[in-house]
Amino acid sequence: MEKPLTRHISPENGPPSLAAYEKTGGYGALRTAITAMTPGQVQDAVTQSNLRGRGGAGFPTGKKWSVMPMGTEARRPKYVVINADEMEPGTFKDRFLLENNPHLTLEGALLAAYALEADVVFFFVRHEYPAASALLTKSIAEARDRGYAGTNILGSGWSVECHVHESAGRYMCGEETALLNALEGRRATPRNKPPFPQTAGLFGKPTVVNNVETVCNIPGIISNGPAWFKSLGRGTDGGTKLFGVSGRVKKPGLWELPMGTTVRELVEENAGGMQDGYSLKGFLPGGASTDFLIARHLDVPLDFGSVQAAGSRLGTGTMIILDDRTCPVGMVHNLIHFFARESCGWCTPCRDGLPWTRNILADLEAGKGLSGDLERLALHCALLAPGRTFCALAPGAMEPLQSALKYFKDDFMRHIEEKKCPYRK
Repeated sequence: MEKPLTRHISPENGPPSLAAYEKTGGYGALRTAITAMTPGQVQDAVTQSNLRGRGGAGFPTGKKWSVMPMGTEARRPKYVVINADEMEPGTFKDRFLLENNPHLTLEGALLAAYALEADVVFFFVRHEYPAASALLTKSIAEARDRGYAGTNILGSGWSVECHVHESAGRYMCGEETALLNALEGRRATPRNKPPFPQTAGLFGKPTVVNNVETVCNIPGIISNGPAWFKSLGRGTDGGTKLFGVSGRVKKPGLWELPMGTTVRELVEENAGGMQDGYSLKGFLPGGASTDFLIARHLDVPLDFGSVQAAGSRLGTGTMIILDDRTCPVGMVHNLIHFFARESCGWCTPCRDGLPWTRNILADLEAGKGLSGDLERLALHCALLAPGRTFCALAPGAMEPLQSALKYFKDDFMRHIEEKKCPYRK
């Protein structure tokens, strides 16, 4: 099986130097694009590959790029921003790429900048990832010295500045317009859309925001072609994906697998199955802001359409396992506590609704639950649904709760009836 994202990664040996990266074909795609392709042709290749964003939403990358104004009429400077503010609980894939092969991320970002005729690339890196920031900074300097970044890249006349920006934190920075506000030195709150960032983004100029894993796929697409990339997936979604598993499995970790790999293959073959004495009760397939699925969904392919049809989202592709000895109410309470803390406070449903939901769950865990609490929780799931808040933070926070009420209602009822958490000894 081809593994274009991780084939040259060896954690025990550390990230490759520029020379080592070049020996494996590194920056060959950038050279091909600049010397033999127009920006439009690079865009077309990415569009034809059916590359979908790997940050969580799964939006087609080529379609996202297509809105960017091109040519001499476009306002300058134009920006590409790489979102490395990885704060989704249970998610650690971008950190793995950044710390083990930063030149791959840089080459992908440079290809995106070339395709979009951008002048500046910003890497917006989570504050808690100092190693990633340092490695990216070093890689940019090495690439600039070799002529891959900076002024007159490979003698083409095209120039692009690259900068690393350490985020001040907050989960809200994962929303692209809040990220842009933070990058401008302002409060990380989401913006009205339209206008979209592609027309009025960073400092009011045309901007595209892409995830780390997304751009890491671009060098392979340019080197091998869109058909090759599509052939790597098992269904309609092309390429491979970094899938992760955390929880009480025998081998928690991260693997590069074809899009469309089933949940069962990921959990039982790659993660080694459940630890002895534990059984699977449910799982969040794509990070903390996705709906629970249960054992009957083990044969669902891990691609965007199949997971959605099953009632959840692929999200970041990093699975959190719920075992039969862990209280689902306590797990959801822990997640809602996080989301309530991370709300930017911009809109009332999120600012007030999430703490209220957290408090109800805390009372249930403390044995103070009331007979109407489940109805109140369900009401909050409706009031904080998509379309009722300014951004997707609160609707995402409701996904594990609404699905837990669906699949684990008896556990909620026992908290009320027994006046305690039944999982505590």
